[in-house]
Amino acid sequence: MVRAALAAVDAGALVRAALEAPDVIRAVRSAAAIDVVAVGKAALPMILAPPAALPRAALRHVIGISNHPAENLPPGVQWHVTSHPVPTTESVAAAQAVLAIARAATPRDLLLVLLSGGASAMMALPAEGISLDDKRRASQQLLKSGAEVHALNGVRKHLSAIKGGQLAAASPGSVLTLAVSDVVGNEPSAIGSGPTVPDSTTFADALQALERYGGTNAYPPTVVQRLIDGSNGVIPETPKPGDPRLARSTAHVIGESGTAVAGARAAAEALGYTIHVIDRPITGEARAAGHALIETASQLRPRDASGTPLCLLAAGETTVHVVGAGWGGRNQECALGMVRRLNTFGRRAVGASIGTDGIDGPTDAAGAVVDTTTLSRAMTAGLDAPERYLDNNDSYRFFDRLGDLIRTGPTDTNVGDLQVILVA
Repeated sequence: MVRAALAAVDAGALVRAALEAPDVIRAVRSAAAIDVVAVGKAALPMILAPPAALPRAALRHVIGISNHPAENLPPGVQWHVTSHPVPTTESVAAAQAVLAIARAATPRDLLLVLLSGGASAMMALPAEGISLDDKRRASQQLLKSGAEVHALNGVRKHLSAIKGGQLAAASPGSVLTLAVSDVVGNEPSAIGSGPTVPDSTTFADALQALERYGGTNAYPPTVVQRLIDGSNGVIPETPKPGDPRLARSTAHVIGESGTAVAGARAAAEALGYTIHVIDRPITGEARAAGHALIETASQLRPRDASGTPLCLLAAGETTVHVVGAGWGGRNQECALGMVRRLNTFGRRAVGASIGTDGIDGPTDAAGAVVDTTTLSRAMTAGLDAPERYLDNNDSYRFFDRLGDLIRTGPTDTNVGDLQVILVA
């Protein structure tokens, strides 16, 4: 089911399908020259898709930006290896290269932006008066404090010279964005901090985010002062809806968490499961979300007397408030949050939570799998209670000892997290 979900959000296939849409075909064929920029965790398959579909004579610049090297690229592709989740000097160089291409365009040209999760950190250009270290420290503090992605991106936009519609505003030509969404709600302005779409957040919103996640004293003074100045009107806002500079910029979300759920559902149905899908996004503290998912699964019953096994599917993006010194990620914490309730489940059950990018936190795992024997196996292995590992944010070591980590390796796509729970 997990493999089917990942196949459904193959970023290259999603781009190829999107390029066949009539409005996209019109935009491509009417352009005098086309510049292609792919940025994010899915940049490699996304950048390999367009050359076969675009008129090669019109292609002028092709730039890829991701956090890992790429081999056997087509001739002429400029590839930038940057960083995630915290930007580096390489992220700045990549952003400067993209901004230069956008500014050099003519009104008859098209900038095709292929966007995916992780783009915020991988293409970063600090605003005037903000150093990269300032921006890095602000991002790290927000992540450590468990800031949800909308708050994080709202701050990033107002510390940036390229995010929040500013890339599209810099181009005299048309801009077309095809995005694979990793954010809850699939709002285009939140994907990669929306470099090509209007920004509905404000300096005041960003300042409130700092106050909510750690307090302003936890952030660099230059960051706090910029947000205060922006809130007072001293610094111009990011482009807002209706801004004429974005009149020729359009964006389409071509893949999202629902796409992954649909892929998993098709596989589960083929295997004979009765399917239950949680329509609302799974958000909030990861460990609490895991417990709640098992509680929901415990209430499921077959729709008839056939006795078919049950499959609960969910997706979203949880958060972790880091207070310990352990090792793990939000999917591993979500799975660890399932363990105690599974021990009293009463029926055989198995659950898994994975990041569709194959990278859960700063680890080599995508997530973890648990079942109704996990707690007893942990006790036999001499492990402490799951709560001890949760208190230290050390879910990785718990599951590594049991051999229950899920390792897919980087998947070159990202639509958030997927949870699958099976009940006998």
